[in-house]
Amino acid sequence: MDFIKIAQAAKEAALKAVDMSTETKNSALIAVADELEKNKQQIFEANALDLKQAEELVKSGEISNATFNRLKLNENKMRDMLQGIRDIAKLEDPINKKLLVRELDKDLTLYKISCPIGVLGIIFEARPDVIAQISSLAIKSSNAVILKGGKESKHTNETILGIINSALEKIENFPKNLLQQVFSRDDVAQMLTCDKYINLIIPRGGNKLVKYIKENTKIPVLGHADGICHIFIDESADLEMAQKIIVDAKTQYPSACNSVETLLIHENFKQKDELLASLQLEEIKLIDKPESWAFEYGDKILAFKTVKNIDEAIEHINTYGSGHTDCIITKNIENAEKFMNKVDSAGVYFNASTRFADGFRYGFGAEVGISTNKTHARGPVGLEGLTIYKYKLIGNGQIVKDYAEGKKEFHHKDLI
Repeated sequence: MDFIKIAQAAKEAALKAVDMSTETKNSALIAVADELEKNKQQIFEANALDLKQAEELVKSGEISNATFNRLKLNENKMRDMLQGIRDIAKLEDPINKKLLVRELDKDLTLYKISCPIGVLGIIFEARPDVIAQISSLAIKSSNAVILKGGKESKHTNETILGIINSALEKIENFPKNLLQQVFSRDDVAQMLTCDKYINLIIPRGGNKLVKYIKENTKIPVLGHADGICHIFIDESADLEMAQKIIVDAKTQYPSACNSVETLLIHENFKQKDELLASLQLEEIKLIDKPESWAFEYGDKILAFKTVKNIDEAIEHINTYGSGHTDCIITKNIENAEKFMNKVDSAGVYFNASTRFADGFRYGFGAEVGISTNKTHARGPVGLEGLTIYKYKLIGNGQIVKDYAEGKKEFHHKDLI
């Protein structure tokens, strides 16, 4: 199908989805989760086919080992994916919430009401579970979505969305074409020029992908280019806690964007050598003179640097970090507060692994992505980040002239 027709269909679906009831949306989500669980073997078979083809792409250098690892869909990822969908069904409906009610004058009341963004264009690499996450969030937030996954996960993506849409076809009053998928590079090029129908582009992938998208569209872009996360070991840090947190942040899923890439160690931390030795025992490769401090390894590789004090650590992070997630390990509450206030990142942590930067772990059910933007939404973007708002003014024949001439006065009384 021509991409413009796909985008037009998405716009029509988005307009119909605005007044979809909470009951309809929640029924749809439960049906989707049940259908995916019932057909999970079919999904695993499609994923196995993608993995087989991806092995050749790794050999030829077209994709990295980190990308290959993200592509794998196992029982654990499937379990989390299904749980995420069911959790979203339990969350409060983010649409038509009263964010402000202000009486401007008698019988003249202003309402600020949450509403969907409209049509989302999602461009992502690998990670086939993204399809289910984004589809679920789109359903609950009443947004239409056009998905474009990487060629390395084509079979898995096609199978998952096919199963999702087959479940949605059985839901009464559910808009057609709310969730659509495209596959070619030409579709991406057309998506980026389709500002008449698409309201927001969300890229999920590496720096190269995000940079290309931002430079080639007029449509607002929500996302992050790099995941250069730091952990700062303050002089009062507990060694055992530091070991546990760093190992988790580096090895639990090294290719994730919230994996730690740089370790900063206070020069007065007396157990530095012991700490580094323990990390090497966990098969973490340590680099003390990297070619760049602004590099995302996506592997069990960790750059490290000794700093004079917390101020140097903060300066380093704000200079080389990507604004994603950064952590301080310390017993000093004052230093922790200083770090969290002055580090300019979407997530700032005190004595906790950077791997917690995730919509599922934040209780969002899932996430559409992680944003390092400073407008609209930041950090893991869940339902709230997929809404905007409109103002509704309810009056009784009032006109501005009466207020301009002093015949009437505003009293601006907040009712909630």
